[in-house]
Amino acid sequence: LRAEGIDAHALSRGYGGRLTGPVQVDPARHDAADVGDEPLMLAGEAPAWIARDRVAGARAAVAAGAETLVLDDAHQNPTLKKTVSLIVVDGETREDEWPFGDGAVFPAGPMREPFVDGLARADAVIILLPTDLAAPSPELLALFAQKPVFLARLSPDAGPPSGPLIGFAGIAKPWKVERSLVAAGADLKDFAPFPDHAGFSDRDLAFLADRAGLFGARLITTEKDWVRLPAAWRDRVVAWPVRAQFADPGGLLTLIRAASSQS
Repeated sequence: LRAEGIDAHALSRGYGGRLTGPVQVDPARHDAADVGDEPLMLAGEAPAWIARDRVAGARAAVAAGAETLVLDDAHQNPTLKKTVSLIVVDGETREDEWPFGDGAVFPAGPMREPFVDGLARADAVIILLPTDLAAPSPELLALFAQKPVFLARLSPDAGPPSGPLIGFAGIAKPWKVERSLVAAGADLKDFAPFPDHAGFSDRDLAFLADRAGLFGARLITTEKDWVRLPAAWRDRVVAWPVRAQFADPGGLLTLIRAASSQS
């Protein structure tokens, strides 16, 4: 959107942060404990806001010049009318969790609402593929046959650094980070998984440093995990960013423009 000359801002609830907002994220004075890891990471790319009250956050961003708001994790939030609603789906899951667990709604299962209800409100579906998966399965595509589907692939900004590495990650599926590093040619000596949004304690960091010392290795993690590290540790850990590369970015932009013209 910003490449198209549209002043797009990110708006998040700031999960994991102590501030309730509305506040514009400033990486120079905020850390993940203030605003959450994802908004802090996004603020390096474009203006980002956090607000527990989405409407108040939207008003603050618009007052600051935002022409478009990109909301994460807001499909079940009815307080803002969306111009476009996109559902992002993992293109690869393990057999015991494909495609959406057992389909039960929380707390009985992983879904926030019934699949059919959520899909009905979506304008399109984005299927996110790993670098080594050529295409989503026909069974997965069939679930979204009534909606436009766009494919995107997670690709690293660059290859991992040379030499021995100890990896770690605290995301929803850390095993994918481990596999991606190996697929990218990393000399990965060990890998430590942590829970999603995990805060890294002194004990955790000491353990990782010990493992790195044992192998004469450097520490490497995701960009999202790197922003949660204490400032004193950031020079000791390599961040390995990835980006979603769309197979048809023009098609997605056309859909957004068409929806915007009708709203």
